[in-house]
Amino acid sequence: MDKILQLLISNHGRGAGARIVTAADGADEATVYVYDAIGSYYGIDAQTFVRELAAIEAGTIHLRLNSPGGDVFAARAMKTALEQHKAKVVAHIDGVAASAASFLMLAADEIAIADGAFVMIHEPWSLALGTADEMRASADLLDKVGEAIAADYQRRTGKSAEEVAAWMKAETWFSADEAIENGFADRKAEKAAVANAFDLTAFRNAPRALLERAPFDALAADRGRYEARLRLIERAA
Repeated sequence: MDKILQLLISNHGRGAGARIVTAADGADEATVYVYDAIGSYYGIDAQTFVRELAAIEAGTIHLRLNSPGGDVFAARAMKTALEQHKAKVVAHIDGVAASAASFLMLAADEIAIADGAFVMIHEPWSLALGTADEMRASADLLDKVGEAIAADYQRRTGKSAEEVAAWMKAETWFSADEAIENGFADRKAEKAAVANAFDLTAFRNAPRALLERAPFDALAADRGRYEARLRLIERAA
């Protein structure tokens, strides 16, 4: 089974989407919640996110993250929009910032992580169908995407290309203390992590604590939707 489809389909409907809250007390700040998978069909739509973000006039944006990741190109668009916004961006890792979400958080000027929260980085995934030449082209594209993401992690952490590449290849999960130690976060948040709401079984090294806390009562239906989608793709090939 393709991992990216498994991740997105099994988490469809589990998150709370993206939500923007402007301070009601006159404070010059806004809060943007990214509490879902990233991707237009399965979770957060990048086009809608960018449009709503552009309407924020606050001087500080609090980016609150609890996401299993998703579409890296959607995350790139969201990250660029945050970087180009005039506001100072403070990221708060409230639960998990995995995969594309760990890339999105790099848009922040400052990153705080809750006790019990995790950051995860890995090599990019893709689904490829077609001829051998098309498969090779897809692999080349994946290499380029991985190199671009790794360069952003390096700029954030100050680590070497070799160390970041090894972390990505191993699918590395960083606890709050490890994220701070290795430069992915600046400080601890005041609140403890929110409970995990996502199916993270698509990842090979997900911490047992996160797997045990996830509500899997709907997992059978999710897997059925995934397998139906996969059959459609196979028939179209």
